[in-house]
Amino acid sequence: MVKKAVGVCLTLFFGINSYVFGQVSFEVTEFADSNTSIQAVPQFFAEGSWAKLPNQWVMAIVSSTWVDDEGHLWVLQRPNTLSDEERSRAAPPVLEFDEQGEFLQAWGGPGSGYDWPESEHGIHIDPNGFVWIGGNGNEDQILKFTKNGEFILQIGRRGQVKTNADTDNLWRPADMFVYEETNELFVADGYGNKRIIVFDADTGVFKRMWGAFGNVPSDSAPVSSNAIGPDGHQQFVPPVHAIKVSEDGLVYVADRGGRRVQVFTTTGLYVNQVFIGRECHAPDCGNGQTAAGIAFSHDPEQRYLYVANRSQAQIMIFDRQTLAYLDSFGSWGSESGQFGTLHHLSVDSEGNLYTAEVTPVQPVNRRVQKFTFTGFISYPVIEKNQRDQ
Repeated sequence: MVKKAVGVCLTLFFGINSYVFGQVSFEVTEFADSNTSIQAVPQFFAEGSWAKLPNQWVMAIVSSTWVDDEGHLWVLQRPNTLSDEERSRAAPPVLEFDEQGEFLQAWGGPGSGYDWPESEHGIHIDPNGFVWIGGNGNEDQILKFTKNGEFILQIGRRGQVKTNADTDNLWRPADMFVYEETNELFVADGYGNKRIIVFDADTGVFKRMWGAFGNVPSDSAPVSSNAIGPDGHQQFVPPVHAIKVSEDGLVYVADRGGRRVQVFTTTGLYVNQVFIGRECHAPDCGNGQTAAGIAFSHDPEQRYLYVANRSQAQIMIFDRQTLAYLDSFGSWGSESGQFGTLHHLSVDSEGNLYTAEVTPVQPVNRRVQKFTFTGFISYPVIEKNQRDQ
């Protein structure tokens, strides 16, 4: 198996706010002081497909990953995407693996008292050990389970009027995150709606919501994010695809359709944004959408922000505080270290990254990849990609 050490050539020109590196560009709306405190950039080694299923099962398309406080990797996959020939060997949607990638348990699917997603999308394990699952099917909502698969709570119901003003129901929610300090569930809602919505994590009671730039989310038809202006569209451009809350109480939102990451306080006050591959347009650049997944480095300050760039097949590394670009790696394909449509992204306590891929390269990349953290190199001197046979 080919393994790769990953990194890219980088030349920085400070004092401007638009940059192009090969096929990846970004812009920072409110570019911070270029005298960043970052002195080194994390590097990773591509381990390739990782996590071992029992022989009787096959993996389907993987939509999301999460690493819990025990270091166990949780995988959400889509059994219904398998061919008729493979469907009888489909593993259940929720999979748990230990630190070595050995299988521990599996569960999920339709059951009594809840509406299982038509299309599994996001998974999150909260600080109390509960498992949250969202889906991007037209009637999908948010579900909460124990780690053993016991149903606890459903937020939203099927068959409701779908609107951004509805505080009881969701519309194709893509991702969620429980912020321990306030015990609140932050939801990226999503593929249908254009908002961040917050609930009490115990009761599911609505707390607040907001749209792009902290605006009131609108039900107006989605508008192309092309040529909107220097700040981008004033509403999120679906899908609102991923969400994380940092230890210092900042909410990071992957506005995939808007090709950007926006940052807010936990009360919805807009702070900053960075564009991801703003020059990416369909059909020459995938579906023209970029920011798909978000993760933070595991140091106490969470100094680095990792962004999964869908259509440009890159994991991009930023200074989390300033949103200054630092590095990126990856390319389209099915080899180790390549991506066949990046989706969600997670990190473990050792700083290793885990990726989910959904479509459409052939053969389809039905896998979780692990990228082992190998240390730091001085910033901004970054080596080219190298291959280790």
